Amino acid sequence: MATSGVSGVNSISSIYSFNNFRSKNPNLLLGGRKVLLFNWRRRRSLWVSNVASDQKHKTKDFSSDEGFTLDVFQPDSTSVLSSIKYHAEFTPSFSPEKFELPKAYYATAESVCDTLIINWNATYDYYEKMNVKQAYYLSMEFLQGRALLNAIGNLGLTGPYADALTKLGYSLEDVARQEPDAALGNGGLGRLASCFLDSMATLNYPAWGYGLRYRYGLFKQLITKDGQEEVSENWLEMGNPWEIVRNDISYPVKFYGEVIEGADGKKEWDGGEDITAVAYDVPIPGYKTKTTINLRLWSTKLAAEAFDLRAFNNGDHAKAYDAQKKAEKICYILYPGDESLEGKTLRLKQQYTLCSASLQDIIVRFERRSGNTVNWDEFPEKVAVQMNDTHPTLCIPELLRILIDVKGLRWKQAWEITQRTVAYTNHTVLPEALEKWSFTLLGELLPRHVEIIKMIDEELLHTIVAEYGTEDLDLLQQKLNQMRILDNVEIPSSVLESLIKSEEGKEQAVEQKEEEGKDDSKDEETEAVKAETTEEEEETEVKKVEVEDAQAKIKRIFGTAPNGQQMVRMANLCVVSGHAVNGVAEIHSEIVKKEVFNEFYELWPEKFQNKTNGVTPRRWLSFCNPELSEIITKWTGSDDWLVNTEKLAELRKFADNEELQSEWRKAKRSNKMKIVSLIKEKTGYMVSPDAMFDVQIKRIHEYKRQLLNIFGIVYRYKKMKEMSPEERKEKFVPRVCIFGGKAFATYVQAKRIVKFITDVGATVNHDPEISDLLKVVFVPDYNVSVAEVLIPGSELSQHISTSGMEASGTSNMKFAMNGCLLIGTLDGANVEIREEVGEDNFFLFGAQAHEIASLRKERAEGKFVPDPRFEEVKTYVRTGVFGPYNYEELIGSLEGNEGYGRADYFLVGKDFPDYIECQDKVDEAYRDQKKWTKMSILNTAGSSKFSSDRTIHQYARDIWRIEPVELP
Repeated sequence: MATSGVSGVNSISSIYSFNNFRSKNPNLLLGGRKVLLFNWRRRRSLWVSNVASDQKHKTKDFSSDEGFTLDVFQPDSTSVLSSIKYHAEFTPSFSPEKFELPKAYYATAESVCDTLIINWNATYDYYEKMNVKQAYYLSMEFLQGRALLNAIGNLGLTGPYADALTKLGYSLEDVARQEPDAALGNGGLGRLASCFLDSMATLNYPAWGYGLRYRYGLFKQLITKDGQEEVSENWLEMGNPWEIVRNDISYPVKFYGEVIEGADGKKEWDGGEDITAVAYDVPIPGYKTKTTINLRLWSTKLAAEAFDLRAFNNGDHAKAYDAQKKAEKICYILYPGDESLEGKTLRLKQQYTLCSASLQDIIVRFERRSGNTVNWDEFPEKVAVQMNDTHPTLCIPELLRILIDVKGLRWKQAWEITQRTVAYTNHTVLPEALEKWSFTLLGELLPRHVEIIKMIDEELLHTIVAEYGTEDLDLLQQKLNQMRILDNVEIPSSVLESLIKSEEGKEQAVEQKEEEGKDDSKDEETEAVKAETTEEEEETEVKKVEVEDAQAKIKRIFGTAPNGQQMVRMANLCVVSGHAVNGVAEIHSEIVKKEVFNEFYELWPEKFQNKTNGVTPRRWLSFCNPELSEIITKWTGSDDWLVNTEKLAELRKFADNEELQSEWRKAKRSNKMKIVSLIKEKTGYMVSPDAMFDVQIKRIHEYKRQLLNIFGIVYRYKKMKEMSPEERKEKFVPRVCIFGGKAFATYVQAKRIVKFITDVGATVNHDPEISDLLKVVFVPDYNVSVAEVLIPGSELSQHISTSGMEASGTSNMKFAMNGCLLIGTLDGANVEIREEVGEDNFFLFGAQAHEIASLRKERAEGKFVPDPRFEEVKTYVRTGVFGPYNYEELIGSLEGNEGYGRADYFLVGKDFPDYIECQDKVDEAYRDQKKWTKMSILNTAGSSKFSSDRTIHQYARDIWRIEPVELP
């Protein structure tokens, strides 16, 4: 850290003379963000613009038919230094007396934003001028990570900023560490969204992200003697230099109220609770391109006129603040606990706020670009909306509501437009993760939307009846139960009447056939004539009974369960309403088609696609692992691999080269030393860089099987304790086993797993007999910045979920890209990674997806016999060797043959023997460092297909149907 004597920068009064700086740098940004000087082709202009936030902005009339060229000043270290000094004085976020690290960070970030804003405004000015089709990516999470190094790396300004900060007495790395991670996500879903934004910008696709601006995010994780403790995240405490509040961009969002139908049949939703969503914009720069796209985050507040001033002045402050608190708390927490009705309501409010504000904004932009004449049929030709999982599902009824109730379109036209506009990415096969919401709650909160969802459900039911017919009512009932959007809700009258009419027709056909089979004699004709009147009367009575019988039969078969819950299936709503449904790995997409949405796949096979996830190689290799990146660039001949990861495959031909292997090991060692420092800082533990670094970092969940990992460690520890010191060193490769990840605050079993891992670590790490042969470390508060340290220095990474349950995983791609070997099951993207890196370079174990159902059935029938080694571990834990905490509930979840929370649903016991035997193979491979290094190189070379650039190209081509638009 700089002291008062370093470069004279601790005193702001000595920073510099701005007038002198301005006279020497006439083309540089002046006044921070206020005035931007740059050259247009054929003219020089002074331009002050707020394009990204101007709802009423009209397309500029550019003087040249050739378009325009942005002649952006490329700063050197001298001009960067002056810019940082300027912001330290004239864009203050801190007191003026000192220039310490936090202030240095903010001044540096403000300086970088100046360059970003030039590109940002130009990008959207050009999109307005060209009126291009634009993709909008809606996600409840964007796990951005730190922005500074990523931004200057993408802008190609790492050198100038490093040099400038050195002259100010600081290193770029120390300044960058002052930035808190943006707490806008939790796990892979949010990180994927952020990788996608990076690739959209880099590839020059006209795209935009929409999310929520969470004040506290998920939570900050502390590890105490009691396990995980959650405290509020404070990432916004000192402000966020990367965001710009757009006070002129705000939209009303309503809840509750009633639906009013006018004399003309037009419906209007009169909300009972009104809030305002305000836009905060974050620039997302592309790599070595002028394109800078936007992430628009919504924050919620109460409109000033809605504040109850009378109640406040009367002393009823609680009443006056009530509406304000209700509005603001919507954007307090990511995924608030939903065990209570209040929690469920808040989550729904969050989801609807995201959808409503975003859709209103999208439509305003479409109307503005359309000019005086708006052709709504062209909406899908200009707008693509991608729903990242089911959280943004309410954008479907919201778009329909706006088109029908506000814009005056008829149902058929609005429905066709919606289906052509929205698409859905599925991220899970877990039943509990396929969102369902209470029909009653949704109806109370969003009464008009429930009416629209019922209309969609009715359309679907008619489609299903037409597809499967009414001959086999039991089959039809089964299809309706599986495919309906509304679960256990009465069938619409139009469908019910159709089924009753069909059933009556079948009965009449049977009667007619019977009548035709009768052999009426002439003698009987006379008697029939005499009895004609009586028969007609009887026939009338029979028909009446037949109608009643048909109704009773249909209602019996298609009726609702009296005590069953009425739910809205959000995933089904997405599938029905969207024109495309994609999984995120080949195996996941097949499970989606064959199991999760099989009935829909049979009905609409053309909707279903696969889009294997990818990660950005800029953040996840170049910026977080510069040592290895330099080696890759040297051996592949250029840095083209940063935008064309297919070039990584060229490393294969050098995999046996001793010089490359030596450089590779040196880079890995350097990164391991960074992990040593991180572990010391975060936990106090000292670990040896000579040990293998074995890492599992991801959200804590039973299906991800951190429990399998720690049970394997316990088995390893027990065997070590049973051996002499010489035997231990002969048998076991030294390991540092590293965990990281958050357990959701109300997920009790996951929190027990965290507690167990930390208890094992506390025992093992203080055992003098074991010393450096085994260490167990849980790194608290895992986030993107922690991952950027752990991934480059890891040597073995664990992706050991129960097969068929992980949609994709993207951390597996990041690890492989950084030359880390993987141990895992054939699950998610592991399948494709193993194919690319080579079977010999992936440590495979465990049951496969097609076996899981039969294995669970075998367990339920009491036929499963656990391996003695697994039983040995459980017995050992029960001895209390890892402390006094009662782990009976945790261990009990792995026992028994049936019951909630029991019977080892995730097959830890089944896969345990295969897992520990596979770990023996890992030890054997690691002893041969030449072989291990070759495997590491081949993992990086095999990562060529796992760039998010490749994934985005596929989305753009197959789903969004948009083209790149590069600024001239």
